[in-house]
Amino acid sequence: QNFTEALKDIYTRQTKLKVVNEEGDLRVEGEIVGYDLTPLAAQADGYASETKLTMTVNVRFTNVNNEKEDFEQRFSAYQTFPSTQMLDDVQDSLLEEIIKEITESIFNKTVANW
Repeated sequence: QNFTEALKDIYTRQTKLKVVNEEGDLRVEGEIVGYDLTPLAAQADGYASETKLTMTVNVRFTNVNNEKEDFEQRFSAYQTFPSTQMLDDVQDSLLEEIIKEITESIFNKTVANW
């Protein structure tokens, strides 16, 4: 839900495009295909001092008026946090940054060159 709203928001804020449910000139579809935690920076005791949260989204873009611009691509972003913190405590702020980065990448790939 947060991701979908953020993606809609970037298009409506930075262009004159309107979000419609069907029959639009541009179509952005996709799904979250990865949500991973990876330990980083191993310490002498063998424990990781940081953890990386990565989110990956698969996107299908269709331009009804110019099929040369159509593509399917994965977009990923990550944030790190100290392993001493619980994911539940930092997840919302990490996801906010991750979602911002991914939606900007999708926006730039689809319409920023207009």
